[in-house]
Amino acid sequence: MFYCGIDIAKRNHEASIIDADGKPLLESITVTNTQDGCEKLFSLFERLSISRSDVIIGVEATGHYWLSVYECLTEQGYNVRVINPIQSDAFRKMYIRQTKNDSKDSFIIAQVMRFGQYSETTLSDENIVAMRQLTRFRMALVDNCGDCKRRIIALLDQVFPEYASLFSDTFGVTSKELLLQCPTPEDMLAVSTRKLTNLLNKDSHGRFGEEKARELRDAAAGSFGVGFAKNAFAFQIRQLIEQLMFLENQIEELDEQISHLLKQTNQVITTIPGIADTLGAIIISEIGDINRFDAPGKLVAFAGLDVKVTQSDEFTGTKQKISKRGSPYLRRAIWLAAQRAAFCDSILSEYYQSLKARGKHHLTAIGAVSRKMCNIIFMILRENRPYEVTPLKKTREESI
Repeated sequence: MFYCGIDIAKRNHEASIIDADGKPLLESITVTNTQDGCEKLFSLFERLSISRSDVIIGVEATGHYWLSVYECLTEQGYNVRVINPIQSDAFRKMYIRQTKNDSKDSFIIAQVMRFGQYSETTLSDENIVAMRQLTRFRMALVDNCGDCKRRIIALLDQVFPEYASLFSDTFGVTSKELLLQCPTPEDMLAVSTRKLTNLLNKDSHGRFGEEKARELRDAAAGSFGVGFAKNAFAFQIRQLIEQLMFLENQIEELDEQISHLLKQTNQVITTIPGIADTLGAIIISEIGDINRFDAPGKLVAFAGLDVKVTQSDEFTGTKQKISKRGSPYLRRAIWLAAQRAAFCDSILSEYYQSLKARGKHHLTAIGAVSRKMCNIIFMILRENRPYEVTPLKKTREESI
């Protein structure tokens, strides 16, 4: 049996081949991240008389660059194993004392394959991969929306500080349309009360009328905002509002695509209180195959929701924080779901309230609810059954 380790990079990969005794057959070779690069590797196997069944190829799951290599090799019938870079670090320290370069990295990956001391990262089916791509893209857009809102608020605080108290939601439909037309107090005063009333009435579907228009004009007339560079402020606010509305429309379209993909997977994740289609799709796509976790605690650790204990000699820290070592996307989704479930699910709500009654901080209690939710997710996905409200067993960790 032969073992090939490939160190993945953006443009050029490095490959090393060793035999069953761990001896390299030749110096490492560089292959480009192209079809021609893969053909060069295939030609090398042929020249060394290594058949598809006689070699195990290992690649590290670094970023997204390994995907095209993995697909090319598996399509040709090669046995490809994808490992976490953390697993090769131990071998790197043992063999080359933390020295790191591409040729040595590929040699280490080949040695990891030879010893077989690794857990494999599996590539999920197409729907799961598609959901992961779309949900991560959605999270990025949501973060961009947040950035836009913060910048708009910063500008309004300078040019029209009273505006924040005029609408319950500064970024509601009516408020956004108003800011597009009248981003500064001067713009608002330049519009007649009648025209402002008509604008508000139309955008709010009759909720706001002349009374609101007069309130806006009075606030604009007495505004304590800066009086210089008004055109620059107005231009920025309009641009940011348009950008925000565009992003929100994109998110709506994304939600439809994500919901459609989730329904195709026939998952029961949305039966859990606090988890709708979007959060459900994030959770499913980040977990992938639930069978790779043999216990709920491992799913908790994968989400980075496990408690990190600070200990040195005889000192043990009393302040416990979550490790945040796992998937940030999964952790964020479960945390958001837990914040909802803590108030809409009878069992989780009771658990949350009991922690609060013991003097726990809100975030500490939500962290504990998140871990409970991981247990629920693990069970319903492993058994592929809808969620039922049943008391959960108390774990040692939760009794602390």
